[in-house]
Amino acid sequence: MAAQLPANLSPETVRTLSEERDEPEWLTQTRLDALEALETLDLPDVIQTPGRRWTNLEDLDFESLVDPLGAEEATERVTAEGVEVLDFETALAEHPDLVEERFGSVIDPQTNYLTALSVALFTTGTVVYVPEGVDATDVKIRTEMNGRSLFTHTLIVTEASSSVTILESIETGEEIEGNRYHSNLVEVAAGENSYVQYGSLQNLSENTYNVTLKRGRADTYASVNWIEGNIGSRLTRSDIETTLSGDSSESKIVGAFFGHDDQHFDVNARVWHEAEHTTADLVTRGVLDDRARSVYEGVQDVGREAWDTSSYQRENTLMLSDDSEADASPKLIINNHDTEASHSATVGQVDQEDLLYMTSRSIPERTARNMLVEGFFVPVLEEIAVDELREDIESLVAARLRE
Repeated sequence: MAAQLPANLSPETVRTLSEERDEPEWLTQTRLDALEALETLDLPDVIQTPGRRWTNLEDLDFESLVDPLGAEEATERVTAEGVEVLDFETALAEHPDLVEERFGSVIDPQTNYLTALSVALFTTGTVVYVPEGVDATDVKIRTEMNGRSLFTHTLIVTEASSSVTILESIETGEEIEGNRYHSNLVEVAAGENSYVQYGSLQNLSENTYNVTLKRGRADTYASVNWIEGNIGSRLTRSDIETTLSGDSSESKIVGAFFGHDDQHFDVNARVWHEAEHTTADLVTRGVLDDRARSVYEGVQDVGREAWDTSSYQRENTLMLSDDSEADASPKLIINNHDTEASHSATVGQVDQEDLLYMTSRSIPERTARNMLVEGFFVPVLEEIAVDELREDIESLVAARLRE
């Protein structure tokens, strides 16, 4: 269903944003095209079960949530030797051809209503460019949201035989009354034999609606690995996707979320196997307490030409209260018989036998439950090679358990 164009959005608004940033004509036109497309584009699909639509994106009141000319943020960018980590304005000045060629090459700006809205209105962006043969770790992008709405865009380009590890985080700075909206698009164009590990951590205030789409394209022998931690927000719609377009390319998607009160998480992980000898591994674990809800969709799509494919998927959700709700929908689409693949999903509560065993050894019930929750996240945390991200997620989980 198409959403209507809010009255506070107009071509003049978009031109103002573009002129303030001294953008080239091609980018201004891309923004205007995205704005015009809002009148016809649909919201992204959501999981539905008989009698229920799990995420109601139609309820988002963009007119009250979006303040297109009032974005306020503080962004810190930490670079590494040999890597360029630039804000969008600087990247457009120093690498105009690179940005024009790659922007929108992985994520079509008009994929759906939410991506078009983000492209039309983004005010904060980062371009990470890793030249051929460079190996770098500890690239960091830390953003603090201070206004009613914030639209950000991250573009990562790795040339042949390079590697980079990136940690991007978003949190709320100044508190304001009323609801807020955050949108982040992340494009990864991984060149031949390059390696990208991108980790993100979202800890926004719980009056924030958070929408993200992260999509990578892996060339021959390239790897695109994602790690995502979701702790904050009122509602998060998170899509992480990789297209394995080069022979022997690989992708791993690791996710963790912890909801409480009336938080809602809509998490989606998808991989398209388009070339030969490709490998994918999708691992997600989430915990829900109070009245929190989650819905998960995982898709492994194996194309006709994707010979010798290996693809695996696991999703597990642990519910700590009778009022929490979860649904999971793992899917395998196989069009090539030379495929080794599996998928599984579980939704359940704390194992009562484990709880009884621990309490019978004089461990208080609340402490025992917290220990089981922390242990539940271990298989996901072990997949995270970025120490800072792993420690931050561990710390936020522990803090929530103490509340």
